[in-house]
Amino acid sequence: MAFDPIQYKTTTRHQWEEAAAAWHRWGPLLEDWLGPATDRMLDGAGVRSGSAVLDVAAGAGGQTLAAARRAGSSGRVLATDISPTILTYAAKVAAEAGCSGVQTAETDGEVLDGVPDGAFDAVISRVGLIYLPDQRLALQNWRRVLRDGGRVSTIVYSTPERNEFFSIPVSIIRTRAQLPPPAPGQPGPFSLGQPGVLETLLTSAGFRDVAVETVPSPVRLESAAECVRFERESFGALHQMLAGVPEADRPGVWEEITAALTRFETGDGFVGPCELLVASATK
Repeated sequence: MAFDPIQYKTTTRHQWEEAAAAWHRWGPLLEDWLGPATDRMLDGAGVRSGSAVLDVAAGAGGQTLAAARRAGSSGRVLATDISPTILTYAAKVAAEAGCSGVQTAETDGEVLDGVPDGAFDAVISRVGLIYLPDQRLALQNWRRVLRDGGRVSTIVYSTPERNEFFSIPVSIIRTRAQLPPPAPGQPGPFSLGQPGVLETLLTSAGFRDVAVETVPSPVRLESAAECVRFERESFGALHQMLAGVPEADRPGVWEEITAALTRFETGDGFVGPCELLVASATK
């Protein structure tokens, strides 16, 4: 069956609507896990006091809040996402932190409807670009909303081999659902992880001064079972794939995933292999 980007976006929006509360609830883990890469992303985007920042695929707003703290009272952050429900959590965490310069807007991260040209000093996106069907179009529109000399920075997963906490569940579900390998150019968690892919994509979208940094980001939890609970509650991509597995068989799939991930349990708990790439460039 041919990939249908419109149906894919509809499904993605629905699943993030469903997962919004869980993504917010897992916020402390997300910031422990993604915090170092987020700092590198904000550095790469040049976010500082007074910056105007666009956060694409903002989710529940952990990186939105980090950007707002850097931008300070003289800056502003617009958090955007395809899911209106998840944006309510981004607004909530910003309000609770006293970051009055944060606003939210529901919009497609590829086209950024309603976002004016040249309005931002920085565009950031944390594990969002990988899930957009037309990644080159997305980057062209991210470039459009930047001022001249503005910076973009985005976090993606590297290769499956370096991200087994996620790639093992993906592989098991793909086998059980009898799904073919992803086609070249199809969105997904590892769609931008191979060497040179990000650099080529950013350059083709018109950016310059492209740099990509590797950030080891192990996922630390009490056990493999806790990691599976995190992924089961929060990772919409896995649920999209599971749609092809009969509902009665799905508990067995999660059991198989848990058993496979126990290899990463140590005396200090579960340490899931994860490697992120932070790509930054200039308009």
